[in-house]
Amino acid sequence: MRRLDLNLLVALDALLDERSVTRAARRLGLTQSTVSGMLARLRAALGDPLFVRVQRGIVPTRRASALAAPLKKLIADAKVIATAERFDPATAAQTFSLSLTDYMQLTVLLPLVAALRREAAGIRLSVRPLVVDDLVADLAGGEIDLVVTIPEFAMSDLPSRLLYRETFVGVVRRAHPLAGRRLSIEDFCRFDHVLVSPTRGSFEGPTDDALRRAGWRRRIAYSVPSFLLLPALLQTDDLIAVVPRRLTAFQPEGLTTFTLPLPVKGFDVIAVWHARVDKDPAHRWLRSKLARIARAAQVN
Repeated sequence: MRRLDLNLLVALDALLDERSVTRAARRLGLTQSTVSGMLARLRAALGDPLFVRVQRGIVPTRRASALAAPLKKLIADAKVIATAERFDPATAAQTFSLSLTDYMQLTVLLPLVAALRREAAGIRLSVRPLVVDDLVADLAGGEIDLVVTIPEFAMSDLPSRLLYRETFVGVVRRAHPLAGRRLSIEDFCRFDHVLVSPTRGSFEGPTDDALRRAGWRRRIAYSVPSFLLLPALLQTDDLIAVVPRRLTAFQPEGLTTFTLPLPVKGFDVIAVWHARVDKDPAHRWLRSKLARIARAAQVN
């Protein structure tokens, strides 16, 4: 530890990100020879080459790659120590990366943006679709700051916070023979269904589990990855969809909702982040704002 200081670790982080001594030097505001000297000290201190030169820059060794995530957390913690525990949203000029599905973009992101425009107009958001397979790596590496998802898609050792609990309702077009009626399970299963499966293209969901327990089965004709397609798809024919209740706040005129003829288990929506930003005042403010907005946006 006596042979390492924080400046060397910051240089290592830049080298891991940039994969070039020249670009790392430019990012740090140092000369190329200074960064080369810092790399030599890092190699001596850690007993590893750390990088191997290739035609277009440098590539990290296995040891250097393994250091990337803990290094970012260490640097983030150091910034917290060196920075006063105060965050002023009115003057903040920071960028956050968020990952969430299109449904959660409508129900959570839209009211968050409205709040930011009023209280923190200098904050920028980089919004990305939810990619479950890369969730942990993206959070650890700093590619994503905050994920809004369901508990089943998040690792249990990641910090998280419950935003709200969601329930389901049925949706059909207004010209559907079942529109405005109190449905039986038989009615519900008589027509073809549309299922939104954002990540897996599945033809089964919580509704099918409930139907199976009751001794019934529905036919899912179409499995689509996005709720954005659903309104237009339901208008094409006498189809049925089961959707999260909060989504009905954005429902177009041509559709109508109905109460499901059997209880279907809902789901929790949570915010997930990495320990590297757990104590950061700006991140804590954003998470708190998101939680308050989610609690307030109830749909009857």
